[in-house]
Amino acid sequence: MPMTTAEKRATFRGMHESGCFVLPNPWDIGSARALQHLGFKAIASTSAGFAWSIGKADNRVMLEDVLRHLTALCGACDLPVNADFEGGFAHKAEKVAANVALATKTGIAGLSIEDSTGDAAKPLYERAFAVERIKAARAAINADNSGALLTGRCEGFLVGQADLTMVVDRLQAYSEAGADCLYAPGIKTKEQISAVVKAMHPKPVNLLIGASGLSVAEAADLGVRRISVGGSLARTAWSGFMRAAREMAEKGTFTELGNGYSGGELNKMFS
Repeated sequence: MPMTTAEKRATFRGMHESGCFVLPNPWDIGSARALQHLGFKAIASTSAGFAWSIGKADNRVMLEDVLRHLTALCGACDLPVNADFEGGFAHKAEKVAANVALATKTGIAGLSIEDSTGDAAKPLYERAFAVERIKAARAAINADNSGALLTGRCEGFLVGQADLTMVVDRLQAYSEAGADCLYAPGIKTKEQISAVVKAMHPKPVNLLIGASGLSVAEAADLGVRRISVGGSLARTAWSGFMRAAREMAEKGTFTELGNGYSGGELNKMFS
């Protein structure tokens, strides 16, 4: 029997209490169902992967598009869904709260709020303002007793401010502001990861792993609770598509099509 939204949220929260799990990032209904078929216990949206699927660049998708996408993912599979909710699709804290309230109505089990501004000249929100945004997201989740899990993200390493002391300080502030899980995308070394995990203890830490990095076992040994892959699965799919399409366009040959996944297996998986 399918899980209710409340059951998905309780399950998702429980997954953060011990061990280490992979939270893969599908970009559409098909990829979400494929990940459930492969045995993953929860999934997360990817802002980049979804944007590319509708012909837009990352961080150029409208709130309404994302809400429809999240609703579709939550309805497509019987797994908890964590939302990559970017910066809350707003600057002011009260608007972030309003948008988070809309997001929880899609059925998500959790969401993340990041502190990047989108402004290259000033890529991170001022610390105090970033904290207010996390507090607002927390208040919105609490207001309807949804039980959704809130992840606070510091984007320092992704925007050229690879100051671990600053990142840890911000994450600790986001934790105090009500974030249940903490996330610093871009940290890679064992020393960086271990420092973040220790500073956030006992709250769980999400680790981003892309083209290279630690194994699940290695991350678990460092105390990481959750691993996500961002847009990497989508990029992998686009890689095969672009190789085959370029071959057809530039050479007039079709050999790359022979590397495609079995249509029969796909039909069997989705039947």
